[in-house]
Amino acid sequence: MEELEPTITAQVLLLTPEGYQRLHEELEHLTVIKRAEIAERLRDSKQHGEFSEDNSELDEVKFEQAMVENRIADLKGIFATAQQLDPATISTERVGIGTFVTVRDDDRRISFEVRIVTSVEANPDEDLVSNESPMGTALFGKKVGEIAEFNAPVGRIKYKVEKIRA
Repeated sequence: MEELEPTITAQVLLLTPEGYQRLHEELEHLTVIKRAEIAERLRDSKQHGEFSEDNSELDEVKFEQAMVENRIADLKGIFATAQQLDPATISTERVGIGTFVTVRDDDRRISFEVRIVTSVEANPDEDLVSNESPMGTALFGKKVGEIAEFNAPVGRIKYKVEKIRA
């Protein structure tokens, strides 16, 4: 009897409820509003006979249309494997996806909180740190009291995990 090859299954992409909602709203905006805006701009150009080879405005609209369609495809791909984290199931024993982590930088004498998320949700301006980033990788799996060390553009950084919450 012939051995069957194992099938490759898509890896589940864990998203926080907030991240899932934010991405869903972006997809809705792009498919409902942006597509309609671009279609209207293309119709206007066609009605005014602006479909010449030297029309830079038309080129810009077509470029924007391609960007929007690519992002829509990206978001649909994300949702094909996405699963929302249930906050009730997030362990606070160790740093993981979805956890809020308070860290202390003893060198600068500051403490601050970040949330560990997957790369599609990462946003440093909102303290959403990717689990794939140097900081996220260093923190991942740590317990309260442990030290996370990683290289950053400013040099070697050490953070002590002070608190983990869901």
